[in-house]
Amino acid sequence: MPLLVCEYFMTPAATELAVLPATSQAYQLLFQDEHLVVVNKPCHLLTVPGRHPDNQDCLIKRVQQQFPSACVVHRLDYDTSGLVVLPLTPAALSAISKQFQARTVEKTYLAVVAGEWLQARGRIDLAIAPDPENRPRYKICQQGKASVTDFERLSYDENTRTSRIRLSPVTGRSHQLRLHTAALGHPILGDPFYAPQAVQAQSDRLLLHAATLALLHPVCQQALSFEAAPDF
Repeated sequence: MPLLVCEYFMTPAATELAVLPATSQAYQLLFQDEHLVVVNKPCHLLTVPGRHPDNQDCLIKRVQQQFPSACVVHRLDYDTSGLVVLPLTPAALSAISKQFQARTVEKTYLAVVAGEWLQARGRIDLAIAPDPENRPRYKICQQGKASVTDFERLSYDENTRTSRIRLSPVTGRSHQLRLHTAALGHPILGDPFYAPQAVQAQSDRLLLHAATLALLHPVCQQALSFEAAPDF
């Protein structure tokens, strides 16, 4: 079975070489027609195969068992759960790719972060660059690529001293959401890269979920909108 992969975001080589055991939890099929499918990816599953031989089990291979022509046009990190759209034809791939490139695809994420997030709404505008001394991590760097995230505070839990927030990435840099929240002093719970050990230990998974996805149908241009609630 051919593996069709056309990623809008690149996967860091160091991440691909790490051993990342795939979850046994199945993906959830939310929408299908002859042009595209939309699925809810579980956490602890790569979107595409890694270079390490033990990292071949991934979302696209699982989806291709049911939809052999499925192709990747964007991805979620191994640790992140949520919505992924997968084109089924070359025409759909081209049309959806152009929407991602034009930043007209609307995505929001839900996250639980450490501490009380005080500002109700706002924008994080901090450039990001690879951190060559700490791969596969990235870092805030003025010489990096422009990286912008809009946010909205949803709630604060006084018992756990954690905040639930909605994140809307304007750009799509690797690790953007987890790095932006950590840079403001509110790392995401369960984050193995940017959270201190005590915050990592508060969850057995990264509490980051791609909750909504909106785009135009690649053929009929109808507005499509999808939502998937997180399991946290």
